Amino acid sequence: MSQSTKRSVRFETAVGMPLEAAFDAGRLTSDGGLPWLAEADGALGLCEALAACIPEWRRGPVCHALATLVRQRVYQIACGYADQDDADTLRGDPLLKLVCGRRPESGADLASQPTLSRLENAVDRAACYRLAQALVAVYQQERERDGAPRRILLDLDGTDDPTHGDQEGSAYHGYFRQHMYHPLLVFDGDTDQLITAALRPGNAHGSWGVVAILKRLVAAFRSRWPGVRIELRADSGFGVPALYDSCEAERITYTIGLVPNARLEALAAPLLAEAQRQQAETGAEKVRLAGQAEYQVGSWSRPRRVVFKAEALAKGPNTRFVVTTRTDAPLALYDWYVDRGEPEQWIGDFKLGCFADRLSCHRFVANQFRLLLHAAAYWLLDTLRRRLARLGVARMELATLRLRLLKIGGRVRELLTRVRLSLATHHPGEPLWQLLATARLTPGE
Repeated sequence: MSQSTKRSVRFETAVGMPLEAAFDAGRLTSDGGLPWLAEADGALGLCEALAACIPEWRRGPVCHALATLVRQRVYQIACGYADQDDADTLRGDPLLKLVCGRRPESGADLASQPTLSRLENAVDRAACYRLAQALVAVYQQERERDGAPRRILLDLDGTDDPTHGDQEGSAYHGYFRQHMYHPLLVFDGDTDQLITAALRPGNAHGSWGVVAILKRLVAAFRSRWPGVRIELRADSGFGVPALYDSCEAERITYTIGLVPNARLEALAAPLLAEAQRQQAETGAEKVRLAGQAEYQVGSWSRPRRVVFKAEALAKGPNTRFVVTTRTDAPLALYDWYVDRGEPEQWIGDFKLGCFADRLSCHRFVANQFRLLLHAAAYWLLDTLRRRLARLGVARMELATLRLRLLKIGGRVRELLTRVRLSLATHHPGEPLWQLLATARLTPGE
């Protein structure tokens, strides 16, 4: 749809003066916070690292360097423009041009949608593997800023990404009841940093590909941090013998949910009966107990410790089970396990704040590349959120951070010796700007 700078829209107002609105203000930007994104990117070296993994598919002279294309796409996603089509207009945004390395007025416009589409379809599986490695390297770089970690807690989870049409890898998933992809996300459970994101077919089991990815992560971590202790926490979708065996072979402590069955329920029955007895005696709304047992099924190589929770509730009994190599007391162990509910909030932030479920390419590998680009946008926004948290600002959802810090209207002027950005005077995000700017001048920040 073409956009006109001449046609105006008329509104009646309460002050007796009609309002006329038109897109004719010239060199304005609606994303005045872009310089903070660019500064975070420079500190991480993120877009440069990703661009170095992408094969050059063009022949002859090119208008846009690979690093510029990656920056443009990632910055657009971070600013809330998930669709490639948005580039057809945004390519002329003066501030986006500036943070991507172009002069805001006299410089050439950035790439259009067809070029970005060709970029996303230029990658192959080998390039995606290198891109994932680059993302892990950024995580490692940031994780060790305060010294090499002694422990890494891997929180694993899968999520749903609805598909539309005949996309490669799309399949119907019975649990989610939709055609979808089934991405795997790995977060650091101690710091909530995103470690990696892997796209999987829609009908993939929750544990699909986990052992291979885990081996690569463990090799990278132990190569950089010899002696680091690695733990894994995941829900029952990951409860398969291959993962238990792999963790034990790699000396990884694990706590993984188990799907209840008749044998497990029988193990927990005496404890559940005791919880119900206590509830009947005391009239408590809830009585919660925990126990443990050695347990083995035919597909397991050996017996393992199973911790179970038995809960008597007003609405009925509730039992849950985990298999673990940790030695904590049963109730403390189970409470530690349920802390993994927090990564579900991080996944929601990734999907809602960074539009990570907007994977609309036909080719599966192109959508894996898109997933990593959205992960890069997450890293930029999360880096700014962490800076603000260190300065005493309460944690915000990424969508809120974008609204308060980035989505600020401003006028961009290219002067002789500098570029001037004049921002909206009455924007509630100004205190965040001042806080970040002051911290840049403070030693040790």
